[in-house]
Amino acid sequence: MLGVEEPIGVMEAAQVPQQRGEHLLDAAVRYAEERHWDVFPGAWLEAVGGGERCSCGDAGCALPGAHADQADWAGRATGSGAAARRMWSRQPRASVLLPTGRTFDALEVPESAGFLALARMERMDLTLGPVTRTPDRRMLFFVLPGAAAKASELVRGLGWSAEAIDLTGLGEGHYVAAPPTRVGARGAVQWARKPTHANRWLPDVDELISPLAYACARETADARTRVP
Repeated sequence: MLGVEEPIGVMEAAQVPQQRGEHLLDAAVRYAEERHWDVFPGAWLEAVGGGERCSCGDAGCALPGAHADQADWAGRATGSGAAARRMWSRQPRASVLLPTGRTFDALEVPESAGFLALARMERMDLTLGPVTRTPDRRMLFFVLPGAAAKASELVRGLGWSAEAIDLTGLGEGHYVAAPPTRVGARGAVQWARKPTHANRWLPDVDELISPLAYACARETADARTRVP
């Protein structure tokens, strides 16, 4: 059962930092060199008839310009800045994709729940890793590898179903799009919490799962009450 709390100014308490303009190549190299994250280039956007279309050629592409475009993407991922520079020099418009399950896993939640969780975490003085915000109104919290395998059980221990409250763990075999990758006309992936020296050491899933699950459950319950 959800407890009653005072209203939280979520957007005010968890402001999105100003995004700096950055080329995809520079971002990919920086992630590899500074964060030691594996990176690989994905699809990109092409100008077609006054508009833009995903390089995969599918007019109905669900993630235009922001998905893996080769089946062997996992083997192509590199942690070398020099290799990343060569890859994006060949296709500067390629999306920047990061495999999960290697140096980090990601916990994905609805954006509304993510902002609520960020506000709670700041009040609890929890250590956070980087957090992305997608144009599809999702937020992804970077945590130590192994989180995806534990998330559902941990949420169940708190009295909820991870699937029912829309909390997903992304680990081995998955990837996330990194800023400044653009998803068609919807906009670009942004940092809600940028990678910095202060958050180089990622939190464990056990540290974040309670505020994240609470926020997701609260948003799920609120959404049900809004349905006519």
